[in-house]
Amino acid sequence: MSTPTRKKKSRSPAKGDADFGPAASGDAEFPDQEQIAALFAPLRSFMAAQSQERVRAFLDRLSANPPQVLLLEGGASEERLAAAHYWALRLNCEAAEARPREVALLPGLIADAASSPALARKAPCLACSACVRLIAHLHRDCFFLDGTAGSIKIDDVRALRSVLGEPPREARFRVVIFREAQALVEAAANALLKAFEEPRPATSFLLLTPQRERLLPTLVSRSFCLTLPWPDSATAVEDDAPDSSGAPDSPDALVAWEASLCTFMSTGRDFFERSGGKGAVDAASAHAVLGLCSRALARRLISEKTAGGAGEGLAAHFAAIPEAKLRMIDEALAECRDSLVYGVNPALVVEWLATRLYLLTPRRR
Repeated sequence: MSTPTRKKKSRSPAKGDADFGPAASGDAEFPDQEQIAALFAPLRSFMAAQSQERVRAFLDRLSANPPQVLLLEGGASEERLAAAHYWALRLNCEAAEARPREVALLPGLIADAASSPALARKAPCLACSACVRLIAHLHRDCFFLDGTAGSIKIDDVRALRSVLGEPPREARFRVVIFREAQALVEAAANALLKAFEEPRPATSFLLLTPQRERLLPTLVSRSFCLTLPWPDSATAVEDDAPDSSGAPDSPDALVAWEASLCTFMSTGRDFFERSGGKGAVDAASAHAVLGLCSRALARRLISEKTAGGAGEGLAAHFAAIPEAKLRMIDEALAECRDSLVYGVNPALVVEWLATRLYLLTPRRR
């Protein structure tokens, strides 16, 4: 996918130059069969998951008349990315053929396959050249801006806008994916908003974010919003943490962080000794701590609904916090994620969070 990415600097395009990013510059190697299989694995899981059946059905219906801006919220970060890949491939798969029967456009509305070519297309084949290049982010008509790698800045959006006035080079639809779109800095979000205000034929923007509230309301108002099933607390993955290539803290380290947080919530001691050491907290470990708290909060909320036990560790400590204050924990976690996106010192972020949790924890008299 042509990619003005934060992970790797590509050359800045000259005015009117649409050929920037790995697909054009030739500096990205095409993946081998093993790498391709690994890239397709999350998408195959998404396509097979019964829990995602409703989402796939909506995407199939929307493909009859693709909205210019599609916002995918909910689920885990990898699930949102798989849904975005499914959308990009469904619109552009070379092997998709028209179904020889009538298809349901929306409940109660039937459209002939010939009059709805986008909907009449079959599910992605996951084998043609377009599918492989799309999933590998090497397609000239697809752009991928990765908020998990850092803030998405205005220069990234400006580089993108320089090609939006042109028709797609190869694909039926140009697809622009903003992964973790809450990483858009304000200037970049405003520049993107201007792009949304102009008609972009055969172009589909995707905004991926844990919750639509994390984006500017003006961006949300111009989007078709689709919510993925919220992740199970036992398998939840921290939405804003780096992906597996980011090498987050080891399980033993996470256990130690959780124990330190629990001690601090009870006594107000020991956590700063752990976080204050030189290099003790980097962005990956800060995201991991936020992930621990997010999963503990999810277990706490589930225990309220099921009348089950809240569990151990942080979840047990959260059980002592009145339900009315749980929203404050969620807001604190959102502030911490935004602070990390904007480059605040990770140690200060986790120390502020620990202090907030301590203040929310009831004290025995």
